[in-house]
Amino acid sequence: MIDETVDEIREMQTHSSSVVAIKAARALETLTERDVATVEEFIRDLERNSNTLRRANPSHATLHTTQRTIVNTVVENEPDTVEAAKRHTADAVRSVIDRIETAKRGAAENGAERLQDGMTILTHDYSSTVLEAIERAASEGTHLEVYVTEARPRYLGRKTARVLAAIDRVEPHLIVDSACGTVLPDVDRVVFGMDCIVDDTLYNRVGTFPISATAAQLDVPIWVVGSGAKIIEDGFVFENEHRSTSEVMLEPAEGFIIDNPAYDATPTSLLREVITD
Repeated sequence: MIDETVDEIREMQTHSSSVVAIKAARALETLTERDVATVEEFIRDLERNSNTLRRANPSHATLHTTQRTIVNTVVENEPDTVEAAKRHTADAVRSVIDRIETAKRGAAENGAERLQDGMTILTHDYSSTVLEAIERAASEGTHLEVYVTEARPRYLGRKTARVLAAIDRVEPHLIVDSACGTVLPDVDRVVFGMDCIVDDTLYNRVGTFPISATAAQLDVPIWVVGSGAKIIEDGFVFENEHRSTSEVMLEPAEGFIIDNPAYDATPTSLLREVITD
């Protein structure tokens, strides 16, 4: 299961960072099903596989912190038997998953409370936390008009628009990324999810920075909604992912180079509020 999860993370078949972290935690728990002779052997296996899962996407802050938490928890408990080591691993995985789900739910609830009836918002890419906040607000009677950027080159914004189309009291519009400046003057809030915040920088799906800069120029407040676990103070260096050029253009690139970064960096000074659990 670990190899399959590593492949899935590398291919980004699952786009929600919380879902990725949970899948990786459950994959690591499968080590408790293996037969090992000593505690030292089990911990070496745990550390090696955790490192493999983390390396599958070095830009994933939640993946990084949750994997580190599981391994550190087992090591710090100093198990004296293999059975105890396995028990600590299973307990740590359950604790991590519970915290992820609780934090995501809390951030969505706090985001929903700030969405007011009749508000027009713009969002970018696909954030399950932002979607949950919108759905919660709508279920409580809030009417929202939502502009969604396509989020080229993977078009995950189209997925967001389809989800929004199924929610009562939400009127979704799909626009190309470069059209954000035409609608932002009529927008009350820009609402992003987040991959992570490290020091004074928000790392999120590419396109976040130009939208933020345009919104700041037009004095449109920007909210970021996500788990507090994604705010990293130490022990993590963000590494951008450069994806396949075929996502940008299928034809051969003759005489030019195609760059396809997955994320960009937005100064937190452009943000009005970071809403967490």
